[in-house]
Parts: sequence; C-alpha cells; structure tokens
Amino acid sequence: MPKELIPGILDNDTGAISKAITRIENGQRVPDSFFSELHENSSQSIRIGITGPPGSGKSTLTNELIKTCLSSNKTVGVIAVDPTSPFTGGALLGDRVRMNKYLWDDRVFIRSMGSHGDLGGLARKAQEAGDVLAASGKDIILYETIGVGQGEHDVAKAADLTVVILVPESGDEIQLMKAGLIEIADLFVINKSDRDGANRLASLLKNILHNFTARGKIEPPVFNTVANQGQGIIDLFMGIQDHLKLMEGKGMLDNRRLNRYRDRV
Repeated sequence: MPKELIPGILDNDTGAISKAITRIENGQRVPDSFFSELHENSSQSIRIGITGPPGSGKSTLTNELIKTCLSSNKTVGVIAVDPTSPFTGGALLGDRVRMNKYLWDDRVFIRSMGSHGDLGGLARKAQEAGDVLAASGKDIILYETIGVGQGEHDVAKAADLTVVILVPESGDEIQLMKAGLIEIADLFVINKSDRDGANRLASLLKNILHNFTARGKIEPPVFNTVANQGQGIIDLFMGIQDHLKLMEGKGMLDNRRLNRYRDRV
C-alpha cells in the first residue's frame, strides 16, 4: 500500500480512499505501519453492523440511517458487503444504486465490497476498510451484510454493535434460534412492522431474549420500523446510541475493540 495515499485519506479525498480500499479488497498486503500512521491521526468512529435475511429491507434501512446520521451532523461511511459475481469477480452494486443520491456528498462514502469467494477472510478486510474510513474522518461506519451465515458472523466482528433486521415472515422460535441470530445481535429490528404478525414476532423475540440472554450481558432491545416510510428510524438511531453507552459503561465496547485488534495481530 503506497504511503502517499495517507495524506489524501486524512484529507477525505475520495480517490485516495477508494484506491486504499480497492487494494485491501484485492488482498494486497498492507504493512502494519500504514495502519499505525492512520490510527495516529484518527478519531474513534462508531462501527455498526447491519444484517438480516434477504428481503428484510437492509438497504432501505441503511439508507434511512444515513439520512438520520447526516441530520445529526454525523459523517458516514458505508461498506456494503455483496456476494461476488462469478462472471466479473466484483461486488454487485445494488446497494449503491439505492444510495446513489449520496455519491456526490463529501459527508458520505459508500463502497460495495465483494467476498471473492472468501467470506471468512472478509472480516479482516472489512475492519481494514473501516480503519481507512475512520482515518478519513467518518463519525459512523455502517457495515451492511448479505444475510445471516458464517460470513456474516465474521463481518460482525468488525463492528462495535450489530443490528439484526427481521420481518414478520421471519418465522417461528425454532427458525430464529437455528439462524444463530441471538449470539450476534446487540439490537433487533422488526422491519415492515405494518404487516400482519409483527406484534406476535416482537413478543416471541422478547421472550426468547429474556430467557436466553446470558447473566451479566445486556438484553438486546427490539425496535419496530417501516423503513420505506421512514418510520421508527429516529427511535432506532437513539436506541443505538443508548445501547453503545450501556456497552461502554460495562466495558464491553473496549473489550470488543481490543478483541478486534487482537484478531488482526
């Protein structure tokens, strides 16, 4: 990684940021000294993972969160983790198309990142891309993943806090438990909550969380949204901030960041 990219990254230059993330995505070796210099000049960004089953409205909700962050005078970086096309080897751009109104806004940087067939190795790449965005001055970094699976568990390691999105059609208790959602979620969102079954799912989920949250852990709160109408997004944004404060008070945030660092050493 050329060190001459660093001044541009620190100056929030889109070209320098893009070049750095492309090299990370392509698996080019990045020396520790590169990130050390970035860290020396970076403030602490909040990193939020957003995941959930296909069709749960992740991109729509991410788009609404961007809008809310900007309204709160926060700058935003988005890493949309997409499946890799077997034909082009590149990440699909569906998420970026939905968010294209922000592409010329220097307060926002949006990038799709492909797995290149290696979702397990994506955790480190996502973390390193987050480091670049943090150094560019982004206050909040959103990682949107393609679904719920081992790869998404790995990508969740890049986040300070993970939001799992469900919809009323997500199914019964057994399906929720099989999906492994409980272990990665810090917050749950029931999106499309204007549909039948939303209240039942909320009650079921709260009951599961009450019974399965380990002693000493923070029970994940549940929020209702209708993202395509902008409903519930401000409450969710405030809930994320409140939950981060709780995590910080219990030392969980520092521990998570320390573990993230150790995984990379």
